[in-house]
Amino acid sequence: MRLITVHHLNHSRSQRVLWLLEELELPYEIKYYERDSVTRLAPPSLRAVHPLGKSPVLVDDGVTIAETGAIVEYLVEKTGGLLRPEAGTPDRRRWTYWMHFAEGSLMPQLLLDLVLSTLPGRAPGPLQEAAKSAADAARQAYAAPNLRTMFDFVEMELATRPWFAGEDFSSADVMMSFPLEAGDARAGAFEGRRKIEAFVERIHARPAYRKALARGGPYAYAS
Repeated sequence: MRLITVHHLNHSRSQRVLWLLEELELPYEIKYYERDSVTRLAPPSLRAVHPLGKSPVLVDDGVTIAETGAIVEYLVEKTGGLLRPEAGTPDRRRWTYWMHFAEGSLMPQLLLDLVLSTLPGRAPGPLQEAAKSAADAARQAYAAPNLRTMFDFVEMELATRPWFAGEDFSSADVMMSFPLEAGDARAGAFEGRRKIEAFVERIHARPAYRKALARGGPYAYAS
């Protein structure tokens, strides 16, 4: 039997794919890639796997799938709907929402904040002070308020149930893991938000999460 192959970048969103595979108890192998030490970008060798040169990419029996959300849905389908609530239920509607919210709403704001925070250091020396002033203004006027609103919304939702889709753990929790882990490291997601912090503590304690962490290598957002 061919193993599922995960093209995995250190310190990246692809850690979620390894975790889901462990939760689903699917056998897999890992092709490891390292970020450039200066640019922090993925290596050009990933373009041989997928034209965009991004991670994660999953290859299963000749089928190549990119984008974390698409990979998660593929694996859920492959296992007959494990870790996905029953169709037509409130839990399923919440599952669909949070599956998309993770990458469609929260991650773009986190990435914008990251770009604004690192941009001044990439500007030519004489322009760094002006670039920092402009970037800080944009963060305070736009990125930071949007992130606070989103984190407050997530906190409010987690106050009503233990997991994003409902009472039971689901693949939506896998999708939401990285933006909340990164949100704590980069944007103060845990500040005054005990429900978010407790959610991250719960996922970090799951045996499948710990197994994926051991196999995946360096990952900056795990405790």
